[in-house]
Amino acid sequence: MSNLHSMPVEAILVQVRSEYLPDQSNPAESRYVFAYHVKITNESAHAARLLTRHWIIMDGEERVQEVRGDGVVGQQPQLAPGESYEYTSGTVLETPVGSMHGSYGMIDEDGQRFEAPIPAFTLAIPRVLH
Repeated sequence: MSNLHSMPVEAILVQVRSEYLPDQSNPAESRYVFAYHVKITNESAHAARLLTRHWIIMDGEERVQEVRGDGVVGQQPQLAPGESYEYTSGTVLETPVGSMHGSYGMIDEDGQRFEAPIPAFTLAIPRVLH
């Protein structure tokens, strides 16, 4: 019997909560700063490490920025089964509303790489969306 397994994509749960940072924003200069709080949970039976991130950031005028890089906030966290990792980062938009989504490049304990999707979430200053 083989030890090979394939990591189901849904084995890594990504939850995101965004918040507008009015003290760092300047609407008069079309500068809207948002923080996003991410929780990554390994719901599989196998350890996995986060290697890379890929974000697609869209503002209210459908201008897209793509961000790719190693790890998150300078870390490449190893997640044991059932373990979570949380971090906060931020982004700047030229519009008061936008959205983000993307994926994390992961590797499991057998060296198999896979992508963990980051579901789309909204960035919006309070009281803009009704």
